Amino acid sequence: MGIEIERKFLADRPALEPPLPRAERILQGYVTIGRKEVRLRSHGDRFFLTVKEGAGVLRSEYEVELHREQFAELWPATDGARLEKTRAAVPIGSAVAALDEYRGRLEGLRTVEVEFASLAVAETFEPPAWFGAEITGQDGYRNQALAVLPRWSARDR
Repeated sequence: MGIEIERKFLADRPALEPPLPRAERILQGYVTIGRKEVRLRSHGDRFFLTVKEGAGVLRSEYEVELHREQFAELWPATDGARLEKTRAAVPIGSAVAALDEYRGRLEGLRTVEVEFASLAVAETFEPPAWFGAEITGQDGYRNQALAVLPRWSARDR
């Protein structure tokens, strides 16, 4: 079993951000949504099936890489629960922040996630000034919730 230790923040301070590297397009769709989620992800030329369970900073995570054909065969099962975003990897000290800019009906939403090697490191992490409010564990900002949201608005949060 894999474990994901991650904190998530809004990225609503673009004027403070460091120069960003090139972002990659991500398509993500959910087969199941809930405490145990099953998702498909296309990231560049790579394709994944991921099962996550739990909420908050610490969750179990299982991931299997798929062939393009397998992904294409499964993708229709995610109809109605999809999102699109671009992701830029931004080094911050010994960690890497994943800056996500959502597209389509979620246009305008920007988040940043940081994965950690241990819970102790996650708990002592000091976010840089360009990070906004922490949203770790807030159900409305989980990608599975965003995937079924008709339209994103900061007023709704």
